[in-house]
Formats: sequence, structure tokens, C-alpha cells
Amino acid sequence: MTVALRDTISTAAVEDGLILLDERTGRYWQLNATGALVLNALLRGAGPSEAARHLRQRYPSLPAGQAEEDVGTLVTSLRSARLVKL
Repeated sequence: MTVALRDTISTAAVEDGLILLDERTGRYWQLNATGALVLNALLRGAGPSEAARHLRQRYPSLPAGQAEEDVGTLVTSLRSARLVKL
């Protein structure tokens, strides 16, 4: 699965995560540091399993199943908000 931001989405890194702006609608979204880590991994070409591995490297006590579920939940939310295309 290849994830890319839609053409109308701009991003700005902030101290505790990432801000996304849909220039078409003027709506903003904020990802915390964990969400930003996952999204950045996906945008660099990582698949969901690899993004979950990145998450577990950052948070070693996170169970593998939970990491994969969290990545899936984030991807679903980003798709629902029409911020990314797959």
C-alpha cells in the first residue's frame, strides 16, 4: 500500500507532532508525535507493518498487535478525512 497526501494538503511540523491543512476546505488537523511518526513512515514508502515496526522501535513496550492496530486506525482516519490517497 502506497500512501500519499492529497494535492490540497499542506503540512507543518510542530514541536509535538504535525499539522495538516486542507487548502481546499480550510480545515486543520493535528497529529501528535506518534501519529506524525507513523504518517511520515508511510509517506516515505513504508507499508503498515513496517510503520508499526517503526512505532515499536520508538515505544518498545508497545505490543506488536497494538502497534499494527494503531497504524490501521490512523490510516482509516486519514482516508475518512480525505487527507491521503492510497
